[in-house]
Amino acid sequence: MIQIKVPARVCFFGDHQDYLSLPVIAGAINRYINLEAIPNQSNSFILDLLDINEVVSIAIDEDGYDVKNGDFLRASLAVLKQKGLKFQQGYSIKIWGDIPVNAGLSSSSALTIAWIRFLIAIQEKALPVSDFEIGHWAYEVEVEYFNNPGGLMDQYTIAQQDLIYIDTATGKSEVLAGNLGQLVVAESGLKKQTMNVLKNGRFYQENAIKEVQQKNPNFNILRSTLEDYERFNHLVSKDYQNHWYAAIHNYQLTKRAKKLLGEPNSNLEELATVMNAHQKILYERIQNTPEEMHSMMQAALEAGAIGTKTIGSGGGGCMVAMVNSNTKDDVIAAFKNAGAKNAYEVTLTKKR
Repeated sequence: MIQIKVPARVCFFGDHQDYLSLPVIAGAINRYINLEAIPNQSNSFILDLLDINEVVSIAIDEDGYDVKNGDFLRASLAVLKQKGLKFQQGYSIKIWGDIPVNAGLSSSSALTIAWIRFLIAIQEKALPVSDFEIGHWAYEVEVEYFNNPGGLMDQYTIAQQDLIYIDTATGKSEVLAGNLGQLVVAESGLKKQTMNVLKNGRFYQENAIKEVQQKNPNFNILRSTLEDYERFNHLVSKDYQNHWYAAIHNYQLTKRAKKLLGEPNSNLEELATVMNAHQKILYERIQNTPEEMHSMMQAALEAGAIGTKTIGSGGGGCMVAMVNSNTKDDVIAAFKNAGAKNAYEVTLTKKR
């Protein structure tokens, strides 16, 4: 039997930055997608998706997959076949997990990576593939194959299973020595609006940067400073000014967070201040936080959380809160009392 376990992820700093080739900080957490597979005689991959009570059958000798946008199972097969992988044995596969679906913890990327790890594991000859490569293959499947909006944070973080800083301009990642203390995740119960939020965030930020570059061709967002916001703000159309602010300021917040997380004993109060500043931009400038979620996070802060933010693209989904042993239970209760579907403690995972 083949057994695979893949974690969820939380983005802590840099939301809506990776598609601008700006860095992000994210970590894998102890919520998982599980996959178990045994050989069968059907010449098909028969996947029993237990959490949604659905069975998917894919013939291993299909060549031209009719792949619909979002069908990452068939897209993975198509991409990996292009890379020379071959499939000669059918399997009966069970997949289940405790990652909430469409909630910002990247259940889809966790499923894609579990599936890719399985497809690598069943090769007749051992295939030496690094975690970095697996993350990039998953990015090719989920984003490039369908020409979808979005970046590479989810796939790289889940594949590498650590708290990492990702330079999305180069794809290089760095494991961070620090930590964010005790954490609580809350499920808002509101369905995410991923594609709309990503499209809008990317469109407005990219257009704001283009307007600045039209008059200042040497401007490069990767070399930007806080002073650049005021210096070039007059060049940005009114419709794009909020996202111009977000592009400049979120980048600086992420760099500040990286410095704090570079130390094993991170200053949690300072990190919480950066997290709250990041969320303020997401709420007021990117406008990815529904009022219901904003109220839930305010309740968590009043109950003793020191930092809170939305997770993922936004428009719904999950939130994370920085807590301590004295406030954890009160924050969990506050989230639920404010309308959250569920709330629970999570911990960061480390690559073993």
